[in-house]
Amino acid sequence: MRQTRSVVRTLNFRKAKLQLFKELVKRTPWETVLRDKCKKSNGKGKRPAWLSQDPLVKLKAKKKLYRQFRQDEVSWEEYRDAAQLCRDKVRKAKAWLELNLARNAKNNKKGFYRYVNQKRNVKESISPMISKNGKLVTTDEEKAEVPSDFLPQSSLPTPLLTPPDLKDQAKTGAIGMKNYPLSVKTRFETF
Repeated sequence: MRQTRSVVRTLNFRKAKLQLFKELVKRTPWETVLRDKCKKSNGKGKRPAWLSQDPLVKLKAKKKLYRQFRQDEVSWEEYRDAAQLCRDKVRKAKAWLELNLARNAKNNKKGFYRYVNQKRNVKESISPMISKNGKLVTTDEEKAEVPSDFLPQSSLPTPLLTPPDLKDQAKTGAIGMKNYPLSVKTRFETF
């Protein structure tokens, strides 16, 4: 019995006519060949999943009214009403999307988890700050102290004293407000 040999043919690039290939590439009218083939895509086409036609129309109307309000063509009340309507539509659209995602979570797991993971991406840290003396502050404790360095001491609120005893209130029949700062007194007296 005779064994058969399989012959695998491969291209021999050493015999290639690269000069001819370069000529062909240069002569090709790329504008006509690639027309409608490689369209540039930008982020303008992407919009949130909840943004359907109805909220989009309300958003555009709100923006238009805001421009007109800034130029004193429309009253504040008109713009406010449009903004409230827009806010309501957006809130309902988001709630509707979440309801549909939750309802179809068993059948559409990818869509559900994509939405959940998108919501979980929260920036957890505060970026580094520069203190009053020009030093870069990176730890959380130091970052918490930076705003107080820039505030004058007089603008800090006065500490509240302990509230009066309930027995004293029952005896006098009045709330003992003499221990509280003026801002707290006015707040309690309005109720």
